[in-house]
Amino acid sequence: MSEKISYSQSGVNIDEGNKTVELIKEKVRSTYNSNVLGDLGSFSGLYSLKSFMGMKEPVLLSSTDGVGTKLKIAQLMDKHDTVGIDLVAMCVNDLICQGAMPLFFLDYIAVGKLDSEKARDIVFGIAEGCKQAECALVGGETAEMPGMYSEDEYDLAGFSVGICDKEKLITGENVKEGDAIIGIASSGVHSNGYSLVRKLFLDKLGWSLDRPMEGYDCTLGDMLLTPTKIYVKLVRELMADFELKAIAHITGGGLLENVPRVLPNDMSASIKKDSWEAADIFSVIKGLDMVEERELYRSFNMGIGLVIVVDKEIADNVIEKANACGEKAYKIGEISKGDEGVVLW
Repeated sequence: MSEKISYSQSGVNIDEGNKTVELIKEKVRSTYNSNVLGDLGSFSGLYSLKSFMGMKEPVLLSSTDGVGTKLKIAQLMDKHDTVGIDLVAMCVNDLICQGAMPLFFLDYIAVGKLDSEKARDIVFGIAEGCKQAECALVGGETAEMPGMYSEDEYDLAGFSVGICDKEKLITGENVKEGDAIIGIASSGVHSNGYSLVRKLFLDKLGWSLDRPMEGYDCTLGDMLLTPTKIYVKLVRELMADFELKAIAHITGGGLLENVPRVLPNDMSASIKKDSWEAADIFSVIKGLDMVEERELYRSFNMGIGLVIVVDKEIADNVIEKANACGEKAYKIGEISKGDEGVVLW
């Protein structure tokens, strides 16, 4: 009789998966609110919409995203407790661009070999991101996939759903010539452009991630792993007091590619490059002078994580309110007629 083999011998450890659930369940429950029905272990996540029945025409909005090759930095540093925040941020920041309030979030973690403590750190970050976004973590999947990833590798994907009354959706259709463009500061590179970052710092310059950054109280790795800022609370505060005509989340493609997505076809954005104070990492990158300027602005957020378009008459009040909410807001330009997309000057 041939020797019997088991699932664990093929590289999938069910017991480690069960251990992971035990390690994360209380942290996941800490994101719940009164709309969450059921508990961990169900085949699907349940979320009641009863509290939104007062909306005239409720619209559900959805977003899915990942963290990209920023995960390579986390894996090289063996630091996994912040990339979950990035994962949530990439999804919920997209939702708020159309005025949605995030309701719930689900995650997918794919690993070569499951390490329950590493998975715990990742999920703890996801839970923290959900708390910052005021949404519930209602489910997830952890897939152990030997042969697809090396033992130390993993990938993340997230999915979020939000809600907005149809009449309050932010569409960009009312943007007009002369409107003010407000930029909200980013915390750093966020979660886009890391292939270029790794090419620049690790491949071309040969810098190590534990290299102390001269003039800054941190290492290169610390700078690069700074979590993506979550703008949900800010936008909800601003929407309560002002008409926000358009919002753009500055992700892959930078200011050059993302701002035109929220403008009418006959409108362009004129943006003044030195009108905001950028995060430290961009001072470092620009100081190296190894990437063409236009490439910088279509690869990175360059210090602006969110762009908001408002009537010029209320721009100063919006900036004041944003700053009072703990953000750094700047008037970075204005809307003009034309089809040039973004004009940097």
